[in-house]
Amino acid sequence: MSGSVIPFIDLKAQYRTLEGEIDARIKAVLEHGAFIMGPEVAEMEARLAAYTGASHCISAASGTEALLIALMALGIGPGDEVITTPFSFIATAEVIVLAGARPVFVDVEPDTGNIDARLIAERITPRTRAIMPVSLYGQPADMAAINALAANHGLAVIEDAAQSFGASHGDARSCNLSTIGCTSFFPSKPLGCYGDGGAIFTSDATLAEAFRQIRVHGQSARYVHDRIGLGGRMDTLQCAVILAKLGRFDWEVERRQAIGARYNTLVDELGVERVVQRPGRTSVFAQYTVMVDAREQVVAALQAAGVPTAVHYPVPINRQKAYLSCDPDHQTPMADRLAARVLSLPMSADLDSATQDRVIAALGGSLR
Repeated sequence: MSGSVIPFIDLKAQYRTLEGEIDARIKAVLEHGAFIMGPEVAEMEARLAAYTGASHCISAASGTEALLIALMALGIGPGDEVITTPFSFIATAEVIVLAGARPVFVDVEPDTGNIDARLIAERITPRTRAIMPVSLYGQPADMAAINALAANHGLAVIEDAAQSFGASHGDARSCNLSTIGCTSFFPSKPLGCYGDGGAIFTSDATLAEAFRQIRVHGQSARYVHDRIGLGGRMDTLQCAVILAKLGRFDWEVERRQAIGARYNTLVDELGVERVVQRPGRTSVFAQYTVMVDAREQVVAALQAAGVPTAVHYPVPINRQKAYLSCDPDHQTPMADRLAARVLSLPMSADLDSATQDRVIAALGGSLR
């Protein structure tokens, strides 16, 4: 192995910078003892709503619960269909099935990995209730086209923004690009806590109240249950971690975008294919992803050079055993092709140029 192993995501460096703020926030929770729905929950929700421009932010136990709560609030269930992408983390389709509905898959763009908005209309049926695009790798899909199509058909749009908090589409920020936006605060996300956490965003007051009730077992008041719900609250401690990180978040977004742009230049010089960023949209580069042939050999060469990698994602959802029966007759060749070729490289706001150069040198060496 050549040199020390590079962190894939350097959370330790981030903690060293924010140690005082994080420790103080955690200590405050330990002292007041309100571990569930403590004051930090409402504080975080208010600050995140203001950041996105949405009227309401409702925290949730994870990004997965956020998506499920959104579907439940819309009344989506058996007999309904939700259009989504096959090229995402499994939770995107998982929640549709858990709600009792059927995921209907639409193929993706070959250069972004995001759902191809041009292909959605042909998959809409009388049973379609919502469209759930994913803002993959930190970049929103073509939300303008998706929203327009949804409006014409009377459909809700739920942005799965688990990877894109801090990104934008035109003048609007991710999580405030459609009827509902859901994000994740899993530790590796651009804005992450130290466990599971997530949030739902909307400017619809009726939906917001439904989200709040569903996340506490459908309660409208203590021990008064007006709807079916679940235990979907985000822990106060995790909200405290997010609050400690928010002061640095704008800087981190700027750094991610600068590092992503530098990666683009260096990768283009190597002649390697990569995920592209569309005009009018920004990415927070939750992952920096290239496309390579003979991926296993490239991974092995990078590993030998001390450069870790990951594959997001190696098997499309509609090819997974548990989901084969959901949409069995529809083919998604672009998702299949990307699943065989994508490779994510080390990426975080604390990645310095020398380390980035080492990653690129190893990538170039692996292709010789």
